[in-house]
Amino acid sequence: MSDRTLTLQVNGRPYTLEVPSGQTLLETLRESLELVGVRDSCGIGMCGTCTVLVDGRAISSCLTLTAQVENKHITTIEGLSQDGQLHPVQQAYIDHGAFQCAYCTPGFILSTVALLGENANPDDAAIREYLAGNLCRCGSYVNILNAVRACRTIDD
Repeated sequence: MSDRTLTLQVNGRPYTLEVPSGQTLLETLRESLELVGVRDSCGIGMCGTCTVLVDGRAISSCLTLTAQVENKHITTIEGLSQDGQLHPVQQAYIDHGAFQCAYCTPGFILSTVALLGENANPDDAAIREYLAGNLCRCGSYVNILNAVRACRTIDD
C-alpha cells in the first residue's frame, strides 16, 4: 500500500499526515494523533467504542478509511470540552454515574451528542434505538438513559 498525504480537521485543528491508503480512521487517530479516547474493540462496527463524529454524525472509525474523511470535521471525545469546561453531555454522564469501567463511555457520549444534534427531545424509544449500536459490558444502561434524558431540552 502506498502512503497518501491527507489533511484532516480533528477537534478544530488541521493536521497534514502521511497515511497508508488502507489505514482506518481509528488507526490514524490512535497511532498518529495519539487520541486514545477513540477505543479499539470489536473491529467490525458492532460495539460503538470507536465512535467519532464526522460533520456531526456518529460513525464507526474502525470501518472508515482515513482517506474518506479528508477535509471533513472530525470530533473525538478529546475535542468535546471547550476552554476547560466539559460538554453538557459529558457532565450529564458524570452527574448520573452513566459508566462503570468507562471503556464504552466516549462512544456513548459522542453518539448522544449526535442524537441530540438530530433530535433535541428524543423519547426513551428514540434514545434506545439511536444508542443500540453502542454496547456497555458493565450494564450501565439505566444510568446512560438517565444521562441522555437529562440532556433533553424538554423533560417528559
